[in-house]
Amino acid sequence: MMINYDQKIFRPINNTENGETSNETIFVYTQVGNILTSTYSGGKIVSGHLIGLVDEQGNINMRYHQVNNRGELMTGRCQSTPEILPDGRIKLHETWEWTSGDYSKGQSIIEEII
Repeated sequence: MMINYDQKIFRPINNTENGETSNETIFVYTQVGNILTSTYSGGKIVSGHLIGLVDEQGNINMRYHQVNNRGELMTGRCQSTPEILPDGRIKLHETWEWTSGDYSKGQSIIEEII
């Protein structure tokens, strides 16, 4: 059964130093069919959006763009793999890379807030 991320809210719990999200960043996910979208902001991010495709295992292949608190427009891509926690919440293990700026790569973990 495909994981449905519709109306789920996530917060980062871990990120590599070259990332811009932090535990102050809040992601609000919307899903229609296998198309996932999200708006997010907080911490270093003034405004961000992502769009992705969800497969049958709940993996997400996404692209994102955001404006940071330095006024820069940043873009990237991310592959997220879900883990269902014992209490039923979703944890996403993410491997991402910038498609702007220094083109560096990183890893992050975000967790559903109930």
